[in-house]
Amino acid sequence: MNFKVKKSEKLFSGKVFDLQVDQIEYDSGNLGVRETAIHPGGAVVVPVKADGKIIFVKQFRYPLQKYLIELPAGKLSKNEDPYICAMRELEEETGYKAEKVEKLGAICTTPGFCTEILHIYLAKDLIPGNHNREEGEYGMEIHEYTLAEAEEKIKSGEIIDAKTICGIYLAKNFIN
Repeated sequence: MNFKVKKSEKLFSGKVFDLQVDQIEYDSGNLGVRETAIHPGGAVVVPVKADGKIIFVKQFRYPLQKYLIELPAGKLSKNEDPYICAMRELEEETGYKAEKVEKLGAICTTPGFCTEILHIYLAKDLIPGNHNREEGEYGMEIHEYTLAEAEEKIKSGEIIDAKTICGIYLAKNFIN
C-alpha cells in the first residue's frame, strides 16, 4: 500500500450497511478520501430441481424501482455462517430445503466502495415446503428455468442481477 489512514469515521449506521469515510495520505504527501459501505456479506443459492430446472425469485428492488429475476439470497446476520444463511434464505424465499449443498465460491460485489462478499452455494435434492417470507418479500414470485433458458435471459438482459449471473456461471458445470 502506498498510503496511510490519517482519520477514519463512521458517518452512518444502518440496517443493511454502515458508511465509513477515511482520510488518507499517500506516500507522495497527497491527500485522499475513501468512502466505504461496510456490509456483513451474504449468501446466494442456486437451487436445482431433479428435472434440472433452476429456481429463481422475482422481486421488487426498491433502489432500482423495478422487479428483478434473481437467485434466492440474503444478508448474513452478525457472525453468521454463510451456509446457515443460504439454507435459511432458500427456505424463506422458496419454501424448499436441500439435502445436498456445495459451496461454489464467493464474489466481491462492488470492491471499489463496498466490503460485501457473497458466498454462492449449489443446492440439490430439494424438498418442497412452505416459504416464510419477510414483509418486504410478500410480492415475490417463484420462476423455474432450465440452464439454457437462464443463459438466454442473461444474454437478452432480462436477468441483470450480478449475483445471479455469477451464481449461474459458477454452477454451470454442476447442472445436468
